[in-house]
Amino acid sequence: MRIIAGAFKGRSLKTITGTGYRPAMSKVRESLFSLLESRGVVWQDSPILDLFAGSGSLAFEAVSRGAPRACFVEKDPKAAACIRQNAENLGIDDRCFVAAEDAIKYVGRRPQQKFSVVFIDPPYAVNFLPPTLRGLIRREWLEPGAFVIAEVEKHLKIDTESFEGLTLELDRKYGQTRILVWYCPE
Repeated sequence: MRIIAGAFKGRSLKTITGTGYRPAMSKVRESLFSLLESRGVVWQDSPILDLFAGSGSLAFEAVSRGAPRACFVEKDPKAAACIRQNAENLGIDDRCFVAAEDAIKYVGRRPQQKFSVVFIDPPYAVNFLPPTLRGLIRREWLEPGAFVIAEVEKHLKIDTESFEGLTLELDRKYGQTRILVWYCPE
């Protein structure tokens, strides 16, 4: 997998394989980042939180575009080690923090910092999205004006309007993938 834009454009990211791992395709990443930029995201002002990070491709793409720092949360030790290795290979390990733990538990506690952009890519076939969103809201992980982006399976049943404090901006399907984007009003 390659980074598609920014300082690391064209650089390869190592990924791991296995059940549940599906790095965001470049077409989806490109569309998503264009959408966020058109809604006013300034990467240089946007700390990133990547939950259920997998390969971390979305957060690495954001750092390549100028995000000052990224926090990757991935409980699988092999995936967390792969993220650390990619950060080292890109020379940005000082801007990347990797928490090798459960994402829902992670957002269930108070944050040390707030985030402008949060990526959530939970495993398919288990609906981890609602408790993750509730944790982000309840524990105040989001900066005013933040965006929360979820990549889920196309047919996931979820009441997208039920998360008080978040406004649904987009609900779009790309093949078997569904991208949901919420905005946290200022």
